[in-house]
Amino acid sequence: MSIIGNILLGALVVLAITAATGYFVAQEFGYMAVDRSRLKARAASGDTGARRALAVTGRTSFMLSGAQLGITVTGLLVGYVAEPLIGNGLKELLGGIGAPTGLSVAIGAATAILFCTIVQMVFGELFPKNLAIARPEPVATALALSTHLYLRLFGWLIVLFDQAATLLLKAVRIEPVEDVQHAATPRDLERIVEESRESGDLPDELSTLLDRTLDFHDRTAGHAMIPRPQVTTVEMDAPVSRVVELMAEGHSRFPVLGHGVDDIVGVICLRDVLTLRNHDLDRVEVSEIAQPAVMVPASLPLPTVLDHLREVDSEFACVVDEYGGLAGVITTEDLAEELVGEIADEHDPTEQRPRAVGEGHWLLPGALHVDEVERLIGHDLPEGDYETIGGLVINELRRLPEPGDTITAELPRPPGADDTEPHRLVVLSVQSVDRHVPETVRLELSETPADPTSSQQPEVNA
Repeated sequence: MSIIGNILLGALVVLAITAATGYFVAQEFGYMAVDRSRLKARAASGDTGARRALAVTGRTSFMLSGAQLGITVTGLLVGYVAEPLIGNGLKELLGGIGAPTGLSVAIGAATAILFCTIVQMVFGELFPKNLAIARPEPVATALALSTHLYLRLFGWLIVLFDQAATLLLKAVRIEPVEDVQHAATPRDLERIVEESRESGDLPDELSTLLDRTLDFHDRTAGHAMIPRPQVTTVEMDAPVSRVVELMAEGHSRFPVLGHGVDDIVGVICLRDVLTLRNHDLDRVEVSEIAQPAVMVPASLPLPTVLDHLREVDSEFACVVDEYGGLAGVITTEDLAEELVGEIADEHDPTEQRPRAVGEGHWLLPGALHVDEVERLIGHDLPEGDYETIGGLVINELRRLPEPGDTITAELPRPPGADDTEPHRLVVLSVQSVDRHVPETVRLELSETPADPTSSQQPEVNA
């Protein structure tokens, strides 16, 4: 065979071995990046390729060992054939035109190494890696059958190397694992939802629902309850006719109090009143028809509250603080609002609903939770020991507010934000006060140019 023929043959052999390297690289990255939940769904529907791919992902460590074995062997083979075929061919070609022997050997070896390196990097590593990451599911299913055959054929050798690595890990007191954990933490899920919303992959409404669902498991009864100052109660010795008067205001359930505001003796609801349709309601005391109250601690997580209400077949519970006092009440509607947002009905005053009053301006009820305000304005608010936007105002004022009080605070910068980005500020103005706390608050968003030499502090104007 001619010298040119040997060089071309060497190039073809290198390309063929490089294709094998790319196969193992795609195998490695494809099975690590594939979505197992999608494979499970396809396997359940009868997809044979997905079922085989799912079986491979169940032995991640073994598969990775096999892929690394293939990558190592093919890499060595490239070096083994490159020098005698390509390097020697170029040496003879240069020698034939009168080049010195030493120079011919150096140029031949350098050219062979450069050619193999470029081919291996581009076609053996980068291309299959990026392909597997971009299309992990098609790659994993396409390679499933051949991967099974390869692992069966060379399983004995893979196990040998795998056991050697396991012994080394145990020698340094590290327990090896066969599979890689694919579970995501709640924080991971929040980041995924946020990134999907920003990229447009998730509609705003769906992303907000998912965000609320994730937060639901971290919230407690104290977060979702109607606080005691907003709860209408009745005395146990009051006539039932008084309950009827209160029900005309739009409520259907009331805690029944005994001796003091924290002495909860029961609950009365519309159903109890309807059983007395033929009685003189002025002569019947509330205590005669009141039902036992469902009690939950303020620190109880909302999922547990929901489970408890289901167990006792109730839609209403009294929330008790750590000192045994009545902290508020919670209903199944309050739990639903934690998932879907405020549920407005004809009994809710308009001033208790947040509403936009201009670009970057909102009029908010002071009792609106901070997390709902953050979703409304699309920014995080300063953290602190408070639950509501009114609590944020009081925290910054360091006193009880009066109408006209205004505070200005810098919003937390998003993670990874550039120093040149402007500072975002929130201006909160107290519009009205009820029971010594903000009843309505006007919120305005603004920006100031970034100034790395100073830090923005909250401003308070009385």
